[in-house]
Amino acid sequence: MIGLAMGFAVKLIFSAIETGGHIMAQTMGLGFAQMNDPANGVTVPVVSQFYIIIATLLFLALNGHLVVIDVLAESFQMLPISMQGVSNDGLWVLILWSSWIFTGAVIISLPVVVALLLVNIAFGIMMRAAPQLNVFAVGFPLTLTFGFIFMLVSLPIFLPQFSSLIEHALMAVGNLVSAR
Repeated sequence: MIGLAMGFAVKLIFSAIETGGHIMAQTMGLGFAQMNDPANGVTVPVVSQFYIIIATLLFLALNGHLVVIDVLAESFQMLPISMQGVSNDGLWVLILWSSWIFTGAVIISLPVVVALLLVNIAFGIMMRAAPQLNVFAVGFPLTLTFGFIFMLVSLPIFLPQFSSLIEHALMAVGNLVSAR
């Protein structure tokens, strides 16, 4: 039960990244560009899949998998195997950590979403100034292009944000083990 809770806490990081990618895809107009996610058995936007792949590679590059295995091995020494599961305090730690899905999604998607909001405001001003312009013919390709440009520009910001999410997840896992 403890291992399941620890795995769930780490899985929440990737759920936050998937949600952030979904927000970006919807803002860019790629809501219907879906791809199969075999890990979860659902379809996700291609932007989410792109960010999940980057996050997985960063997780492996930062030796996150080794840290999780180390914490799991230490949990057997701190908490011997018993019939008891996770305590109520441990469950509350897990529930509080689950709120980081939305916080992490907003942190990851905010630069692109704000930039695309400004692009859409500029399109609104252009449509007011020149109503004969077709917003669908001009706006969609430019929104998509600017979305990819802003994604490229915001990728260097992604590593510190992802590292922060991993630190919070590992603290939650440590609190989960020590809350027992």
